[in-house]
Amino acid sequence: MGKVTGFLEFERLEEGYEPVDKRLKNYKEFVIGLNAEQAKVQGARCMDCGTPFCNNGCPVNNIIPDFNDLVYRGDWKNAIAVLHSTNNFPEFTGRICPAPCEAACTLNVNDDAVGIKSIEHAIIDRAWQEGWVLPQPAAVKTGRKVAVVGSGPAGLAAAQQLARAGHEVTVFEKNDRVGGLLRYGIPDFKLDKGHIDRRVKQLEAEGVIFRTNVLVGDLPKGSKVTSWAKEKIGAADMLAGFDAVLLSGGSEQSRDLPVPGRDLAGIHFAMELLPQQNKVNHGGKVKDPIRADGKHVIVIGGGDTGSDCVGTSNRHGAASVTQFEVMPMPPEQEDKPLVWPYWPIKLRTSSSHEEGCQREFAISTKEFVGENGRVTGLKTVQVEFKDGKLIEVPGTEKTWKADLVLLAMGFVHPVATVLEAFGVEKDGRGNARASTEIDGGYRTNVDKVFVAGDMRRGQSLVVWAIREGRQAARAVDEYLMGATTLPR
Repeated sequence: MGKVTGFLEFERLEEGYEPVDKRLKNYKEFVIGLNAEQAKVQGARCMDCGTPFCNNGCPVNNIIPDFNDLVYRGDWKNAIAVLHSTNNFPEFTGRICPAPCEAACTLNVNDDAVGIKSIEHAIIDRAWQEGWVLPQPAAVKTGRKVAVVGSGPAGLAAAQQLARAGHEVTVFEKNDRVGGLLRYGIPDFKLDKGHIDRRVKQLEAEGVIFRTNVLVGDLPKGSKVTSWAKEKIGAADMLAGFDAVLLSGGSEQSRDLPVPGRDLAGIHFAMELLPQQNKVNHGGKVKDPIRADGKHVIVIGGGDTGSDCVGTSNRHGAASVTQFEVMPMPPEQEDKPLVWPYWPIKLRTSSSHEEGCQREFAISTKEFVGENGRVTGLKTVQVEFKDGKLIEVPGTEKTWKADLVLLAMGFVHPVATVLEAFGVEKDGRGNARASTEIDGGYRTNVDKVFVAGDMRRGQSLVVWAIREGRQAARAVDEYLMGATTLPR
């Protein structure tokens, strides 16, 4: 424990932001991380409590008290070693993870949690700056070949672990650049794609082969799932060419809103807008790009994806941005004695909201209206919970002006045709059926086929995807070799 009374002496220090008027002019990251001295002070606040709930609050079980203490003592090189022992990509989680570890922090019971996420951010940025993040190629090759389908955080984590175990790993990505939803789902202003690029270089140096623009299986006719694939590989060919196959694609089937007027032009899924913008940011060309310039934008869905649409629309120069959430407005402060150490339901205001957004809660869209085949507005009604159900409140009907509507209501399941191509059984939610048990975990009903990440657990966090990728890699390694030394 670095400083016994640190949690009594020092206050939580939040990372800073560049001014709104400056950051809205571009798509660059705008978070100002902690410097070395600030990170040291935050590390001093860690209580090194007897039962560190933060470890269990973190899906990858980061050894948080240890790296907090090492940062306090100025031992940054060992801090990154501890952090990398559980997390392959802390530069991703240190930027975009909602930090369930902080919700579980013991100090959070009656004070502000330790700034764990900001410390993690500082550690990995320092490690890259100092040149401590190096390839770790396997000393001995096994001769086994593994295909990883999907290059998001689950696929990348699994590929790195398997390559370090000595296997020949090939990662297949249907789009033109590696990263999955990290690349084409999360806006650049939240995650600069250079962080992905340098990890890809590290993985390539460790022996991982990347094949982009390759679709494994097929997509349903008329699918809105983003795919810039130029070639296809069938499931049979993949099973014949590899000793094991890990399916690690995202949960990309967006939840639709089938109300009257849905077919009007100007209504799009969030995952049509966001991939296009990221591609354009990096010099790519998009046919008929979705733009919010000068438009009245309504975003339907109150989660992170909706927030990303708000930030992107504001950078386009939207005339107004309004975000709808069907659930009631949560409290600004959670009831800590009731919910700690679990993830609390409370009002969360993102940096995108602070850039300009009207937020509406307990509201349901009844109909889209338009002229000449294009959306001009929508009709809503307020809703409330009664007897465990959301019911409409009489007399609350309203019509809203809208030139662009973005549907950001989450994702229902992975693309079904990919799972069906391999004959993988699905659960009741449409995800691949596989357990997480130590014995037989991440294995599907099809021999040689494993599954991890959103494709198995459904829409989730980047940190959960990394956890599943690591654990699935261990399961694949054990399947191929009869034993494994990879960490779980």
